[in-house]
Amino acid sequence: MKKSFLAALALAAVLCGTAMAKDEIVISTGINMVAGKFDPVLGHGVWGPDIFHCHLLKSGKDNVLEKDLAVREKISGDGLSYTYEIRRDAKFADGTPLTAQDIVFTYEKTKASASAADLTVMESVKALDDFTVEFTLSEPSSLFPYALSFVGIVPAHAYHEAYGDRPVCSGAWRVVDFQKDQQLILEPNPYYYGTKSPFRRVTILKIDEDAALAAAQSGQLDLVLVNAEYAHSAVEGMKLLSLDVLGTLAVNLPVIPEGTAPDGSKTGNNVTCDPAIRKALDIGINRRQLVERALNGMGTPACSIGSDTLPWAAHIDFEDNRVEEAKKLLEDAGWKDTDGDGIREKNSVKAEFTVTGRSNDLDRYNTVVALADNAKALGIRIIARSAPWAECRKARAVPTCWSVGAPSPMDFRLYYHSSNINKAVINNPSSYSNPDVDALIDQAMRATDQNTASTFWSKAEARAAADVPFLYISRPRNNYLVRKGLRLPPLNKIPVRNQGLSVVENMNEWSWDD
Repeated sequence: MKKSFLAALALAAVLCGTAMAKDEIVISTGINMVAGKFDPVLGHGVWGPDIFHCHLLKSGKDNVLEKDLAVREKISGDGLSYTYEIRRDAKFADGTPLTAQDIVFTYEKTKASASAADLTVMESVKALDDFTVEFTLSEPSSLFPYALSFVGIVPAHAYHEAYGDRPVCSGAWRVVDFQKDQQLILEPNPYYYGTKSPFRRVTILKIDEDAALAAAQSGQLDLVLVNAEYAHSAVEGMKLLSLDVLGTLAVNLPVIPEGTAPDGSKTGNNVTCDPAIRKALDIGINRRQLVERALNGMGTPACSIGSDTLPWAAHIDFEDNRVEEAKKLLEDAGWKDTDGDGIREKNSVKAEFTVTGRSNDLDRYNTVVALADNAKALGIRIIARSAPWAECRKARAVPTCWSVGAPSPMDFRLYYHSSNINKAVINNPSSYSNPDVDALIDQAMRATDQNTASTFWSKAEARAAADVPFLYISRPRNNYLVRKGLRLPPLNKIPVRNQGLSVVENMNEWSWDD
């Protein structure tokens, strides 16, 4: 309470005497929008919306790729050449025309940076003329078109090392003022070719989750992200907007025994490496109850990476809460409670393990706590622990709660293909290896059209689901309190979760009701 009170006071100090005119709004969408690093070259736009830059392609209706900056597309039959003609009215926020040379600069710079936007297969990119660009790949990759929706176009004439905090934008918004982890002030890009916002200025503030309700009650905000815990709270002059989002909460379950990775880090888990433990949890937990307890009912149960929301996913669903069946599975596998303490053991190993929850994401931590309580009925003890993401993401030995799912199957390949074991920090945290799944992923990657690729991605997920390297639990909603009269048009798709940031994706289309 003290922390919330102090945060509310700090907010009041910032906003005191600054009642916004009708053409200005003040919002708070969590931590990511005021974190800076708005640089596509370094990966901005891979994990969430990039409102500062335009892209060759974008995730459109029903999360299917469609054209943005591009107006024409030509893909060679062997899948090794992608040619795009771009629109001629695109400009950066300083009025400079955007040309194919800027695209070449952006993609060459991005590949050299080895960012989260994986351009490994891009062999070259060249401008055929001012408005035509050609990409040549070293091998077919069905993921490459998704990269074209991640990488926003930066200006060759104005790019610099500190670009991420002061971008010269090509998208709907430009940065007027930025104070890291405090506030971000935006104005519409007057040269943007798409819909221009009716608002003269938007101020975005950082407000901690535990202070969000008090901030909403202050009357100074037009939109604020609130945790599910507060979603049903009545606030005068505001209404609840609850957005269905991509981002299934799932716990990785290491499939190998404890050991040491080549870099010396710990890997594997002596409890979750037993398939019986993983399968018992999968069928025995009560996902509906977990949604109620962890998310205050603001979400849906989920049994797979995309449920029914992604065109490439397997859409897996089954009946859970089969407690007696799960118990029998454990008994048959040799997991028995011989000392009567409520925790099963096998070969002197207790059926207990720690799962971390990201400390700045209450949905994840609360889900881990609820899961721990739910698993008691199976004789499995889960120790829930809150930790910063820098620690949580090192999950090869100590599982954590992830938010998984995006329009691109990139996450699925990172987390399930055996070639990613012990690569980078977050890749394949379950150390999962299955030759059948690898083969299906490889076939999906080599496909030269998205429909064929989706068939293989779906088969790969369905095959991997039987091994339960991830325990999928729920899809939380992003919840906002919105000033009455502020109109937010639908996106016509399910956006990424990104800890609340998704709502700003079409902020240039927001308006006040007449």
